[in-house]
Amino acid sequence: MNKEIDIIDLGQGAYQEVWDLQEKYFQEVLNIKKQNSSLESKKSTPNRLIFVEHPHVFTLGKSGDEHNLLANYIQLQAKDAEFVKTNRGGDITYHGPGQIVGYPIFDLENFNIGLRTYIELMEEAVIRTIAAYGITGTRDDAATGVWLDTDKPALMRKICAIGVRASRFVSMHGFALNVNTDLEYFNLINPCGFQDRGVTSIQKEVGQRIDIEEVKAKLAKHLTSLIQDASFDV
Repeated sequence: MNKEIDIIDLGQGAYQEVWDLQEKYFQEVLNIKKQNSSLESKKSTPNRLIFVEHPHVFTLGKSGDEHNLLANYIQLQAKDAEFVKTNRGGDITYHGPGQIVGYPIFDLENFNIGLRTYIELMEEAVIRTIAAYGITGTRDDAATGVWLDTDKPALMRKICAIGVRASRFVSMHGFALNVNTDLEYFNLINPCGFQDRGVTSIQKEVGQRIDIEEVKAKLAKHLTSLIQDASFDV
């Protein structure tokens, strides 16, 4: 089993181009696993973690409701934003500058974990990352992602969205952590399908702009160590 994780930082990249890259890596791992099923000497599968910031884009998961996009085509054009239907889980979300999007293309069998544990490990990596900025993140039983003030419904807000796709224990898509994100764009959607929950960012919570490269480094460190160790209780 290969537990090494290659970090690929793309800087900024268009959503469709990065999705195509994910699909390429995803299919590569699936093909290796398919070949291994008939080989005595098996080839190891790679694990890659892509970091990227997207231009303004709203993405809808395969089970999402298009009505959760509250803007029309003209309004999206005015905001220099696009709308893309994806094959990940979850509902609608926003990606844009100042937001770290992480796409792990992992063979979960390399780490002996299932999909639910994998999602929990991603959440934990984000929780540990934002704790360095004095922010207490938590989970919500009703939805994936990382939330703040889950014990206060009127104040509850999301700082990180998660939506994944998996086949034969190979993952793609991933998480989006709001760092210095322009939160006004979330007013054009019901984030993740919720009409009564807000969104936030590290910048908003701490009151100052944050070094996004520093946050990436913390995320990479926490996610890599958690996944490779995989001895985690939630």
